[in-house]
Amino acid sequence: MSAPIRSLAARYYTDPAVFEIEQVGLLARTWQFACHASELSGPGDYFAFEMAGESLFCVMGRDGVIRTFYNVCQHRAHQLVSGQGTTRVIVCPYHAWTYELTGGLRAGPNIAQVEGFDKSSICLTEVRTEVFLGFVFVNLDPDAAPMDDWFPNARAELEEWVPQHGRLKPLEWVEIPERCNWKVSVENYSECYHCSLNHPTFATGVVKPETYDIQPQGYCLRHTTECQNLEQMTYDIDSGYAHSHEYSSWYLWPMFSFQVYPGNVLNTYHWRALGHDRVVVWRGWYSVDGADDETVRRLAVQDRATTVEEDIHLVESVQRGLNSRGYVPGPLVVDPRCGVNSEHSVMHLQRWMREAVDGRDG
Repeated sequence: MSAPIRSLAARYYTDPAVFEIEQVGLLARTWQFACHASELSGPGDYFAFEMAGESLFCVMGRDGVIRTFYNVCQHRAHQLVSGQGTTRVIVCPYHAWTYELTGGLRAGPNIAQVEGFDKSSICLTEVRTEVFLGFVFVNLDPDAAPMDDWFPNARAELEEWVPQHGRLKPLEWVEIPERCNWKVSVENYSECYHCSLNHPTFATGVVKPETYDIQPQGYCLRHTTECQNLEQMTYDIDSGYAHSHEYSSWYLWPMFSFQVYPGNVLNTYHWRALGHDRVVVWRGWYSVDGADDETVRRLAVQDRATTVEEDIHLVESVQRGLNSRGYVPGPLVVDPRCGVNSEHSVMHLQRWMREAVDGRDG
């Protein structure tokens, strides 16, 4: 008889050195969310953000292509932009070196007087970028496989579940600071073993927790479940779509998840790790053409007051426990039949986490 699989040692969640390994390794070699494409709707629209300890920005070119660059001038390293806005060209605030929206150097004061200066050889450092159903993702690894290889079938499934995705725009962003390691938050999101006990609104007003299951699709964890009878739902359902009466979720390793609530209401999670014991979770809520939508607004309020608030207390308590000298990693409850009362999804996550830090899965 084989021994049970035990949870990761506490150091994976509490040691700053582990987080540094993740910053230069895992978080720099995986697909990370940057912004929604609707925030870059015209030439020169840009959006700056931080990822894996780097400052980056996305910008829409005059050719309609969204590109991402390291946010650093190639002259003497001053950062180029902050926040979001629109610009005709990218101008460094330090010495006014000016770059085209494609990253190439356009001009700089007095550079024509420099012997041998080759303007064509100077370009901002570009980052791999993909637009996935209107969401802009980037990867600092120039040799990274495409997102469809990482997350097989996820794009096609989401296109089926959210047929209106091409018209969706962010309606509301909900910022959720958590005092825990990002992996604690992700693990909590990626199992429903705790749902019935800790999320009464979600477990009685949205899903049937006894039907909840999570299975890997490449580096995607696919959440599926049946939903409560319509008369038990906490909001009115738009029945005009094929999956109107269903809930599903696609978690994309390591820090993003699409969720589709009954009525084909799309919302997302994205995590931003700020340190070994701090993370911000952003909940995105979307509507067609960004129009105000009472159902979406009500869901956002309900979600923040119930499931989100409940999870904050859970993950912060776990982080405090991981810092205790009394913690000894216990066995994961991995049921061969899977299902809601099994932690097989956490088993997969912790294997990926261990591989990212130690380069091994054992």
